[in-house]
Amino acid sequence: MLHPRIGVYPGTFDPITNGHLDIIMRATRLVDHLIVGVALNAGKGPLFTVEERLKMVREDVASLDTGGVTVEVRSFDILLMHFAMESKATIIIRGLRAVSDFEYEFQMAGMNARLNPKVETAFLMASDRHQFISSRFVKEIGRLGGNITHFVSPRVAAALAARFADEVGNGDLGKRVQTG
Repeated sequence: MLHPRIGVYPGTFDPITNGHLDIIMRATRLVDHLIVGVALNAGKGPLFTVEERLKMVREDVASLDTGGVTVEVRSFDILLMHFAMESKATIIIRGLRAVSDFEYEFQMAGMNARLNPKVETAFLMASDRHQFISSRFVKEIGRLGGNITHFVSPRVAAALAARFADEVGNGDLGKRVQTG
């Protein structure tokens, strides 16, 4: 009997975008079980807590038709390669939006291969509809009152609107995000 092919798609997902969902859908064609690893990444100063990000990712992933491939969403705060080995993953999925992503991802893949040559890294190019989407830009556009409905799910847009409304209520300079 063949062992199931387990993949890990890691990220901060602060917040999850339509670009992330596209990579998740396409990654399910490569594996039998996909683990979406939500990195704690406190050093990046995320807008949402890890619990909030887990909830958003789980809700968005639940609406996907993965063709029978199971998708599990878990947080991690250890070295990615250790998380992959702990998860019995044989493949790490990474999304590439532009050439600017390549150098960093290439170096990361090289380091991961040195840590464990049995775990491969697969790069999926962002589809043309999602190449420009990044969580950082979505947050910036939303914070400044721009329309983000083409970049994230309605649930995530609502969560961003609520977070930015809290900032305004606390005296910050944020504006209400357009959600429709």
